Amino acid sequence: MTRWLEPEQQRAWRAYVRMQGELNAHLSRQMSVDSDISMADFAVLVQLTDTPDERVRVLELARSLHWEKSRISHHVARMEKRGLVRRENCRSDGRGSFVVLTDLGRSAIEAAAPAHAETVRALVFDQLSDAEVETLREISEKVFTRLTTGECASVIARCDADDPMEVVPQESGCPEA
Repeated sequence: MTRWLEPEQQRAWRAYVRMQGELNAHLSRQMSVDSDISMADFAVLVQLTDTPDERVRVLELARSLHWEKSRISHHVARMEKRGLVRRENCRSDGRGSFVVLTDLGRSAIEAAAPAHAETVRALVFDQLSDAEVETLREISEKVFTRLTTGECASVIARCDADDPMEVVPQESGCPEA
């Protein structure tokens, strides 16, 4: 039996979907206006700057961004041509490679981040009270936890197992991972 959304849930869900689409489109347009990188470039660069040695396994990067293998490969290749990142082979695992932040990539994200932060602040946080910000954080964390644990996590694991090209064993023999 289908559990349809109640009218208030339906209104909230549709408002969220509209807001998410419009926010993502606006952030993407603004990134293009304010910098020489795209939102996709920014997403990759953020993942790299969030790691201590500014390098991430290619397939781990794809998983973190929820991108398919072909998308990450093509996008990293374009970024590599522009000098924002470079690839390094894993010395102890010939199958694996890393995406590594370059000095030019670091400069690009450092140049783009202030305007992006100001845009996010202006579009979202400037109109929310402290209590609403806290509620947004709580809701986001609650949904994220649901999506990444329990049955949802087992669905992700099954999907990864169905595509062996996407699976990177934790014990890959690559200590620098």
